[in-house]
Amino acid sequence: MSQRTLVLLKPDAVQRGLAGEIISRIERKAGWRFAAMELRTFDRATLEQHYAEHVGRDFYEPLLAFMTSGPSIALIVEGENVVPGIRALAGATDPLAAGAGTIRGDYATITRENLIHASDSAESAEREIKIFFPAQA
Repeated sequence: MSQRTLVLLKPDAVQRGLAGEIISRIERKAGWRFAAMELRTFDRATLEQHYAEHVGRDFYEPLLAFMTSGPSIALIVEGENVVPGIRALAGATDPLAAGAGTIRGDYATITRENLIHASDSAESAEREIKIFFPAQA
């Protein structure tokens, strides 16, 4: 079943020069394609919409500070089973729990700065794409 998902390459991925490697991993998956890609520094208002479910949690403000600290790359990826596929490729949120061969398992160092965001469901992907790519929604 063809799907669309939102992927964010976070500021640490861009700063550490890992964006090309991560994009290459996604490209190598047969049948997946990029429908949109943009380098930008996210503003707080956009991130507040994206992370609304985390308001009030102890990691919320540090997460917003990190995500506004430098440029990120926002992507829409389309393809067969792309939502669970990108999540598997990304690995567990905690890099210590992420398996070898996953993006986070191979490159991430701490949970907050874990290189990549991938929508966790088709419904989340639809909502998130509207936030980051309203013209593509």
